[in-house]
Amino acid sequence: MGFKNLKKKKWFGLITNVYVLVLTAFVVWMVFFDTNSLLIHLELRKQINTLEKQQEFLREEIAKDKLIIEKLSDEYELEKFAREEYYLKRKNEEIYLIEYEDSLKLKEKD
Repeated sequence: MGFKNLKKKKWFGLITNVYVLVLTAFVVWMVFFDTNSLLIHLELRKQINTLEKQQEFLREEIAKDKLIIEKLSDEYELEKFAREEYYLKRKNEEIYLIEYEDSLKLKEKD
């Protein structure tokens, strides 16, 4: 198949059209090489989604913390929290920690 026969093909004329070549070069440039390329946009979209999920998680944590702060504003609840979490006690008071067998980490004997 010679070059003359190739020139007569319809698809060859379409591909070698100046507008098609310029448009193809433009699309390739915009997708891969430009500073605002499609690949960069996809990567940034993924980062945005990750940050939005993190933002939602942190908002939920803030709501939980506000409830805890509101709850601890009561003197009785504050004392209960201090006793349960930090094992604090009043003067002349004894604290006993009871551990059950199933809660202990026992080493298996072979």
